[in-house]
Amino acid sequence: MNVSNLNIYPLGDQALTLQLSDQIDASVNQQVMHIFHHLQNHPIKAVTDIIPAYSSITIVYDLAQIGLQHRFSSSFEWIKATIIQHIESINASKLIGRHIKIPACYDVSLGLDLIELAQHNQLSVEEVIHKHTSQTYQVYMIGFLPGFPYMAAVDPSIQMNRRAVPRQIVPKGSVGIAGAQTGIYPLDSPGGWQIIGQIPLNLFDISKENPCLLSPGDRVEFYTVSLEEFWEIRKAITA
Repeated sequence: MNVSNLNIYPLGDQALTLQLSDQIDASVNQQVMHIFHHLQNHPIKAVTDIIPAYSSITIVYDLAQIGLQHRFSSSFEWIKATIIQHIESINASKLIGRHIKIPACYDVSLGLDLIELAQHNQLSVEEVIHKHTSQTYQVYMIGFLPGFPYMAAVDPSIQMNRRAVPRQIVPKGSVGIAGAQTGIYPLDSPGGWQIIGQIPLNLFDISKENPCLLSPGDRVEFYTVSLEEFWEIRKAITA
C-alpha cells in the first residue's frame, strides 16, 4: 500500500493517528480496514489498541513496553517507522467486509420523523422508503454506543440534518438519517438523528463472543418488513 498520502501525527504521548483523507469515501475506508486487519493479524510490540474511523486509524501504545530504541529520537518515531513498514507490505486489492441484509419496518409508528423528512425533501413516504432501501451502505465505523454503525452514503434526495433538539430517548433498533449518514441505535438512548424506521434485530449482545452484529467494512442493505412481521421477528429473538 502506498504511504505517500498518509498524514501521521501524535495523539498525546501514547498514541498516533494515521490520517488518509478528510472525506467520507468508500475506497479510503477500505484502505483503513486493510490497515486495521493487517495490524490485528500482525501484532506490533507495545500496541494496546487499534481504533478505525471513517478515514483514519488511531494506534494506542504502551511507552513502558517500547523501552529505549537507539536508532530513533522518540517512541513515537519508532512506532511510526514500524507501522509504515507494515503498511508498505499490505496488498489492498481484496475487498474487506461482509454483505448483510437487514429487515427494517418503516411504519410511521416506528419512523418517528419519516413524515417530516418526506415533507422536507418534497417526497412521498413511499419514495423515501424506496430510496433508503435501494442503497448499499458501507459501515465506516462503530461508535457513540456499543454496536452503533455509522454508515454511508444516503441518497442526496432524502438527506436531512440532525434534529435541532435531540430526543431524550430514541428506541432501540431505530434507523436514523443524519446528512449523508444512516445509522441504527443498538440501545435505548438519547439521540438527534432523523428516525425513519426500526429493525427488529439486536445490534449488540454482550452474551455473544462478538457482541456487535456489524463491523467496520461491512456493507448493509435494508429490506422492508410489515409492522406485523417486525413484531414477530422481535418476539422470536427475545423468546
